Amino acid sequence: MIRWVIVIFLALLLISWFTPLLQKLGFGKLPGDFRFRAFGREWFLPVTTTLLLSMVASGIAKLI
Repeated sequence: MIRWVIVIFLALLLISWFTPLLQKLGFGKLPGDFRFRAFGREWFLPVTTTLLLSMVASGIAKLI
């Protein structure tokens, strides 16, 4: 159980580090990535970006 917590923590840490780089490359601005304001806060749901990065990670995992 603790292994999964560590893996999830490290994954979130890596995602937060690479978010600015990915935004410069155009990720987060794809069709299907939703930005909206609700309750005085801006919300961002990167549906298409998540699917695309998941397919890339899956392809890399299959090659290794």
